[in-house]
Amino acid sequence: MNGVGQQYKMQETILEVNLTSPIMPGAKTVFDMQFEAQVPLTVLRAGRDYPPTGVRYSMGQWYPKLCEYDYEGWHPTPYVIREYFGVWGDYEVNITIDKSYVLAASGYLENANEIGYGYETPGIKVNRPTGDKLTWHFLALDVHDFMWAADPHYKHLVRKTPGGTTINVFYNADQDLLKQRFDTMRPSVRTLYKNDFKTYVNSWDNQWNTIADAAITVYPFIEKNFGPYAYKQFSFIHGGNGAMEYPMATLLSVPSYTAAFHEWMHSWYQGVIGTNESEYAWMDEGFANYAEELLKRYYLQQTSVTTAAQNIGTASLRLKILDSVGFNIHEDAYESYFNIAKSGYEEPMTTHADHFNTNYAYQLAAYGKGEIFVEQLGYITGAAVRDKILLEYYRLWRFKHPNVNDFIRVAEKVSGMKLDWYREYWINTTKTINYGIDSLWVEDGKTRIRIKNLGEVPMPVDLQLRFKDGTKELHYVPMYLMFGQKQEEFPSIPRKVYEPWKWTHRTYIVETTRKITDITAIEIDPTLRLADVDRRDNVMK
Repeated sequence: MNGVGQQYKMQETILEVNLTSPIMPGAKTVFDMQFEAQVPLTVLRAGRDYPPTGVRYSMGQWYPKLCEYDYEGWHPTPYVIREYFGVWGDYEVNITIDKSYVLAASGYLENANEIGYGYETPGIKVNRPTGDKLTWHFLALDVHDFMWAADPHYKHLVRKTPGGTTINVFYNADQDLLKQRFDTMRPSVRTLYKNDFKTYVNSWDNQWNTIADAAITVYPFIEKNFGPYAYKQFSFIHGGNGAMEYPMATLLSVPSYTAAFHEWMHSWYQGVIGTNESEYAWMDEGFANYAEELLKRYYLQQTSVTTAAQNIGTASLRLKILDSVGFNIHEDAYESYFNIAKSGYEEPMTTHADHFNTNYAYQLAAYGKGEIFVEQLGYITGAAVRDKILLEYYRLWRFKHPNVNDFIRVAEKVSGMKLDWYREYWINTTKTINYGIDSLWVEDGKTRIRIKNLGEVPMPVDLQLRFKDGTKELHYVPMYLMFGQKQEEFPSIPRKVYEPWKWTHRTYIVETTRKITDITAIEIDPTLRLADVDRRDNVMK
C-alpha cells in the first residue's frame, strides 16, 4: 500500500488485509499485488480445455478482485461459483500469449493494428512484432469486472449497429474438433446434415452468424425499451460452461441466440445498474429473463417464418411466441413459479443467493419469480407505465448499485401509486395470490358478481365480461394499498372503475346493467398477468 508492505490473512476465497494506515474519505491509495495461479480444467466460470467447446482458455473470475464497500459496509462474500458484487473501475490489462492465439475480452483492444485477427482498422496492413508471442493491450473503462478467452481456432465475426456500436462474435472453428464431433454423432442426427461434413460445418458457422445478425436486429428494440447500451462494443464469446455475463462481453458454450439475448441484457442490469447479486439476484437475472422474452418475440416478428422456425427449434413454440392474443409470453416463468409455490420448496426472494436450501429455490427466485415481478408490475401499473418505469430506472441508477427500495421508489414516482406493499408481499414472503369468482345473481334489475380473495396477497382485479353479441366489458377494482389506479389499457373495451378493495375484506361485488342471460363468460385477469396459483375458479362460462 503506497509502497509499504501490508499484513494479510487468506480466508479461503477472501483475502483480508490489515492496513498499516487507514484510508481517509476522499483520499487516494495505491495497492500493488502480485499473484500466481494455475489455470484449472474449466469449472463453470474459469479454466481451460472444456471438452464440449474445445476452447483453450475461458477466463472469468480469474484475478483478485476488490470487495465492494458501500453504505452497508464491506461485502466480503465468499465465492462459491454463484453471484458476486463488484467495484466499478478502469481496467488496463496486458496479456502476453503465443502468437497463434486469438483473444476476446472485455474492453477495447488498444493495439489492434499490431494484432490483427479482425480487430484491425479496415484497409490497414497489420504489422505484428517479431517473436513467437504477442502482447494484447486491452482498456476497459467503467466496468466492474474483466473477462478474457483465448483459442488458436477462434473465428472473429464483426457487425455494426446503426448507431456505430461494434458487435463481435468469437467461436471455435477448429476443423479437427468439428470432424470428431461429426464422426461420433448418432446416425439419426447426422442425417440432419445430409451425412455431409461440409453441411455440418456450414450449419455451425451459420448458427454463430445468426447471433451476430440477431444482435443487430434487436438492438433498436432494446434501445427504445430498455435504454441505450453504455459502451461502444460487445462481444459474444464461445467458451465457459453454460453462459455467463460480464461487462462488455459474455461467454456462451453453445450458439443459442436466445441465450445471447439473455446474456446481453445483463449489460443493462448487471453491467451498468450493478445491483448486489448476492442479495438481489432477481434484480439482475429476473429482469434479464423478462427482457429476453420480449427480445425473442420481437426477433421472430422481424425474421421470416422459415428462419424463425429453424432458429427457435419448433414451429409450435414459434406460433406461441407470435400469438399476442390470450397468451402471456412469460408463461414458462409463471408455470415454474406455480410448481414451486405448491411444492413447499419456495424460499423468499430476500434470501442471500448463497444461502438457499436448494438450487431449485434459488433458480426460481432469481430467474422465474424475478421475471414475473416485472410482468406483474405491468398488471398493477399498466404495461405502458411499467415500460416508462424501466427506462427511468435505467436512466437514474446507471453505475450506482441500487437496491429493491430504490427501484420501488422509481416505480412509485412514475406510476403515482404506492407500491411498497408489492415489495413486501412478493419479495419478502412466499405468500400466494388466489382470486376466484364466487357467484352471480340479479338484484334491483342489475347483474351482480361476487369475487373472492382466497389467497394471502391482495391485488387489484381486472374482471372481464363477454356477451352473446361479441362485446366485452372490463370491471377494474383497484387495491386499497395502491392509493391510485392504472390508466385504461384497452380503449376498445368499455371499463368501469370501482372504489378500492380493502385488503382486510375477503369479497367484493361488481355489477353490470347487462342481462345475466346475455353473459357468455366472466374472467378474472384475461391477460394472464396475475400470478394466481389456482386459476380454475378465475373463469365462469
